[in-house]
Amino acid sequence: MSARAIPATVFARRRRVLMEQMGPGTIAIVPAANPVLRNRDVDYPFRQDSDFYYLTGFPEPEAIAVLAPGGEQEFLLFCRDRDPLMETWHGRRAGPQGAVERYGLNIAHPIAATDQLLPPLLENRERVYYAIGYRPDFDQRVMGWVNQVRGKARAGVRAPTTFVALEHLLHPMRLRKAPEEIAVMRESARIAAAAHRRAMEICRPGLMEYQLEAEIFQTFQRNGAGWAYPSIVGGGDNSCILHYTENNAPLNDGDIVLVDAGAELDGYASDITRSFPVNGRFSGEQRAVYELVLAAQHAAIAKVRPGCHFNEPHAAAVRTLTEGLIALGLLHGEADELIEAERYKPFYMHRTGHWLGMDVHDVGDYKTGDDWRVFEPGMVTTVEPGLYIAAGSKIMDANWARLGVSLDTGLDERWWRIGIRIEDDVLVTAAGHEVLTAAAPKEIDDIEALMRGRR
Repeated sequence: MSARAIPATVFARRRRVLMEQMGPGTIAIVPAANPVLRNRDVDYPFRQDSDFYYLTGFPEPEAIAVLAPGGEQEFLLFCRDRDPLMETWHGRRAGPQGAVERYGLNIAHPIAATDQLLPPLLENRERVYYAIGYRPDFDQRVMGWVNQVRGKARAGVRAPTTFVALEHLLHPMRLRKAPEEIAVMRESARIAAAAHRRAMEICRPGLMEYQLEAEIFQTFQRNGAGWAYPSIVGGGDNSCILHYTENNAPLNDGDIVLVDAGAELDGYASDITRSFPVNGRFSGEQRAVYELVLAAQHAAIAKVRPGCHFNEPHAAAVRTLTEGLIALGLLHGEADELIEAERYKPFYMHRTGHWLGMDVHDVGDYKTGDDWRVFEPGMVTTVEPGLYIAAGSKIMDANWARLGVSLDTGLDERWWRIGIRIEDDVLVTAAGHEVLTAAAPKEIDDIEALMRGRR
C-alpha cells in the first residue's frame, strides 16, 4: 500500500470527522496489521489493515493510532523505530520522525514506548472506541492499559467504563467514497479492465488456466498494482465453481472460461468478471445463456441509483434470469412461483452484488434496521449476476415442487459446463450511476472481435 495517491490532508480530514462523531470524553485505539507467517520463516506479503490505513495512510506493520478528541494530543501514532540492522534485512522504516515528515502525522512515538505513554491517555475518558474480538492478543493489551488506569482510582483517576465498536462510526464513513477515493478506484478499474482485455487477446485452446492468470497479474504489476484477491480462471466444468482458484487445468476448445480478477491500487480494489469462449466464438447454447446473464446485468445496473435500495438490483436480476430460464426450457412453471420458491437457485445461487472499496467485500451494512439501505452518491457496488450449468444439471418443474415431489429431469448435455458471470463495478452518482469497469468488453460482438484480432 502507498499513501501517495491520496494527500495527507485527506487522512487528516477523515480523523477530524471521526473525532467529531466520537465526541468529548472518548478515545479510539486502532492497531495496524502484523506480519503473518506463511511457512517456517516466510511471511505472507504484508497488507495493511484497512481501517488503520483509512485513518493514517501509514503503510508499516506493528503500529498503533490513537485518537483522543479534546486532548492536548488529539492524534498520535506509535510505530517502529529506525533500526539499521533490521532495515538492512527487511527494508526501510519511517520511524517516528519519518512518520511525521512523510505522512503528515501530528505526533509519533516509538512503539516501544506504548505501555508507558498510552495508558495516561485513557485517564478520565468515558468511552473507548475499539474493534474488540478481532485480535485477542491486542485485546489483552488494551485491557491491560485500562486496568492500569483502574489502579489509580484512589488517586481520583477515572477509567473508561464503556467499550464501543469503532466500526459503528468508521464503516459508514468508508461506505461513502470521497472524490479522492473515487479517482483511485477509477484507475484500479482501468488496470483491471486492461488485464481482462489481455486475457481475451491471448486466450486459445491448449493454454493452461494459470497462463491466463499470469498475463492478468503481469498487467496489474506493469501498472503499479497488485491483486485485490486471488484470481479465478476456470474453464469448462471449472467455470461452474464459484470460488475456483486452482487455475491448473487446460483450456479446451469449445469451452467457456470464466475470469474473475481485480486489481488493488493504493489500497483500493476493483472486481471484474468476464466469461468468454476459449476458441473465440460462442456456441448457440453459450450465446443464449450469455445473452440472458447480460440482460440480467443491464436490468440490475439500471436499479443502481439514488432512491433505489440495495436489494433492487438483485430482484431485477432474479426476475430477468428466471423468465429467461423458462424461455430456454431450463425451468418450468410460472415466474412468480419459481421466484417465490427460489427454484432458480440451482443455476443462480449467489446474490447480485456487494460493496466495494478498500476491501473487495467492503464494509457497510446492507440493511438499516429491517429495511434495505438506500443507495447514495459515493457508494460503490458490484453488479454480478450469473448462471452456472454444471454437468449433470437438471430441469426443474415448480408444479411438482409445490406438491413436495421431486421430478427433476436430466438436462440435455449441450447445456452442460456453461458457467457465465458478468461483473462490473458501479458508482452511485447524483444523476444515476457510472460503470467504472466499462472498458472491459462484455457485448458478444466486442468480445469475439477482440479475440479474433489476437491472431
